Amino acid sequence: MRLGEEIWKAIFKAGEKENIKAIGLAARDTLRLEMGFCLYGNDINDETSPIEAGLSWITKFTDKKKFINKEELLSQKTNGVEKRLKAFEMIDRGIPRQHYKILDVNGNEIGEVTSGTMSPMLKKGIGMGYIKKGNWKVGTEILIKVRKILLFLNFS
Repeated sequence: MRLGEEIWKAIFKAGEKENIKAIGLAARDTLRLEMGFCLYGNDINDETSPIEAGLSWITKFTDKKKFINKEELLSQKTNGVEKRLKAFEMIDRGIPRQHYKILDVNGNEIGEVTSGTMSPMLKKGIGMGYIKKGNWKVGTEILIKVRKILLFLNFS
């Protein structure tokens, strides 16, 4: 037996009393989105900054700390950003998917969905996406373009 298989079996043996089960990526996405956690490759990547992603708490700006792009990030933290990763919940029935366009109530494109799923806890679609500055106030009604259909949602 290979080591990976031995570890797998040992984990399930240890969790037998708790009736643990193997889960897949859909469960990971549901749990992380309900908590507002980012996934590298979807919500954050080389084209986004921690400030835009709402992760400024992980970027400590002290005189003693030097890191790549410190000046630009400090400028973003001080002056604000042009786009911001925001969580939202669907009003209409539907599931927001990566790359679906986010529109304002007038039909203007203001962003793009980075992650979305159906929340078993909330019993509705939830997601995150980058939204242009001035459009991300909590409670703002926006639309998700799903093929040719527009679905309503709110920022949470």
